[in-house]
Amino acid sequence: MAATSLFSCSMHTEMLAPKILKGSDVLCCPKSNFLSMKKSSKLEQMKSILQTDGIHSNALKVERAPYFSVGQKFQLDDVIEAQQFDRDILNAIFEVAQEMESIEKNSPGSQILKGYLMATLFYEPSTRTRLSFESAMKRLGGEVLTTENAREFSSAAKGETLEDTIRTVEGYSDIIVMRHFESGAARRAAATAGIPIINAGDGPGQHPTQALLDVYTIQREIGKLDSIKVGLVGDLANGRTVRSLAYLLAKYKDVKIYFVAPDVVKMKDDIKEYLTSKGVKWEESADLMEVASECDVVYQTRIQKERFGERVDLYEEARGKYIVNKDVLKVMQTHAVVMHPLPRLDEITVDVDADPRAAYFRQAKNGLYIRMALLKLLLVGW
Repeated sequence: MAATSLFSCSMHTEMLAPKILKGSDVLCCPKSNFLSMKKSSKLEQMKSILQTDGIHSNALKVERAPYFSVGQKFQLDDVIEAQQFDRDILNAIFEVAQEMESIEKNSPGSQILKGYLMATLFYEPSTRTRLSFESAMKRLGGEVLTTENAREFSSAAKGETLEDTIRTVEGYSDIIVMRHFESGAARRAAATAGIPIINAGDGPGQHPTQALLDVYTIQREIGKLDSIKVGLVGDLANGRTVRSLAYLLAKYKDVKIYFVAPDVVKMKDDIKEYLTSKGVKWEESADLMEVASECDVVYQTRIQKERFGERVDLYEEARGKYIVNKDVLKVMQTHAVVMHPLPRLDEITVDVDADPRAAYFRQAKNGLYIRMALLKLLLVGW
């Protein structure tokens, strides 16, 4: 389904009008588990489910964004790019993520998404993203249909178009999580599908759910998102995670971003121009030690060999230039953290892991809560 723009939260507090399918009174999509307006509401289902789980029915209300009421339809049809979110919806999603953390720890038999099927369609290798989505779905009582290497083992190997694949897979599922090797593939999928699409990474384009979990992690680790300094380090030209993170950081006040990258993988101009247009201060630096001493967050990334094609010489030129080690930790502030979207190679030495400021494994776990929240919101609403 084509991605809708986020409604303006400041205009009013009315419930977003539900989308009605032509010739039908079914909400949102033609799947059988989206109830007719004439039948019992999702709100009533949610109350019943929450009572079954032993969770108070108002547990998912959002204190900092009260206009997102329980049972209200989520404001987005798909999650395609970081630009879809504003501060209000980010805060509300983070509140739901905290509730998901409580469910994961205290209510392992949750049935919030019972009866729903999620298809994971991954054309590129993935461990954390695919497994965290699948874990998120199962922890909420849903089921999973999965293909780990769709580029090689799906009908794409026979020449089937992405659009035909999406039309086929949506007939089997209620939501599709897709990773693709081409930038813009997620948008094409969303324009084709009649069910929600979540972009789990599209080539060097974006990785919005990673950015959401990154911002959520920063908030939990640092305690704030305004007035912070963030150093983005490594492969900034090909890193979809840092691109999406930059878009989200631009939502906050008095943020400064430092770009630390080898010349061959510097941050692209479109991100720099976007940050400038939003009044976000940014600076390029070749001195990781100096940047680390200034920042609240050092966000390290892997030099992505797979993006260099046959130019192995350029990969070798970039690899190993900036490494977070104990020397970097020595100059970092005591409250600062090191983050990484993982997997890592040698860009963070293993002796950093024991330092309490090494937040990357906590960061990965936060991805479960964010993805549980997104699946719940896209399928049943607030």
